[in-house]
Amino acid sequence: MQKSDLKALVKEIYENLLERIETNENASKEQVVNYLKDAVDIVSNIDDSEIDSIEHAKAAFNNKYKEILNQSLTSYEYTNERFEQLTQLHEKALNECVNDQIDLPTLTGKFNEIQSHMTNEIEKANEIIAELTTKVKILEETTNLDALTKVFNRRALDSYLTSVCSNPSIPYNLHVLMLDVDNFKIINDKYGHITGDKILIFISNILRKTLRDGDKIFRYGGEEFTIILNRNSDEECELISERLLTLISSNKLIYMGQKISVTVSIGATKLLKDDIPDSLLSRADKALYFSKHNGKNQVSTVME
Repeated sequence: MQKSDLKALVKEIYENLLERIETNENASKEQVVNYLKDAVDIVSNIDDSEIDSIEHAKAAFNNKYKEILNQSLTSYEYTNERFEQLTQLHEKALNECVNDQIDLPTLTGKFNEIQSHMTNEIEKANEIIAELTTKVKILEETTNLDALTKVFNRRALDSYLTSVCSNPSIPYNLHVLMLDVDNFKIINDKYGHITGDKILIFISNILRKTLRDGDKIFRYGGEEFTIILNRNSDEECELISERLLTLISSNKLIYMGQKISVTVSIGATKLLKDDIPDSLLSRADKALYFSKHNGKNQVSTVME
């Protein structure tokens, strides 16, 4: 790992640990020790030969989202308790008026007091929601992992290809696959956007199980994925692409009791001398266009 990577990693661990202590009223020495042990395990498992480690990215990402989720639940529980108390005050005020002669000024005062409490609690809840929303936004803007599919995101792809293209002497072949879900808009319109999300997760799981550890999967955007194949010949790249087509089309997503068939189109290319990220992705996108234009559920290749 580079020195800058190590510094960024230590900073991540440090800030995460401080945040845990700050948000936990009952923080203890044992909890700190356990967190540091987990951190050691994560660092030990990082693959130094990779620009980024997917397992570490997952751990850091999931831990932070878990903390935000816990803060949300704690806030909701507190707000819910406060509203229950206010409801009881409302009920008490009404009961006092059932058997006694109504004292309008007193009743008005009580209800104004309750309304003031409710307004304050709503304002506090809105402030917490805004703060948590900001945290999620910052996390999504800085992480290298896609929140939905848990594969790398477009930001990580840009960084990776910039690094690759700046190295003119890579001693192996590098292929790029651009994969797009066929008829995704039709599926969303028919089954709903939640089903669309399930399909993206379904496909990302197939990609993770099928490809090797040295290959990389990125969610390029929407229903598009980019795959980097390392150390493969042109023939092996074609075989892998065809296998992905077969696996995706032969497996059916079962959601809400319905079997949903999915196919994808793939465009393939490889890294050439003097390539920059844009030229490399442009060829892959051009190949993908051919697959879509020629009937979908197929692989097209543009190597130059």
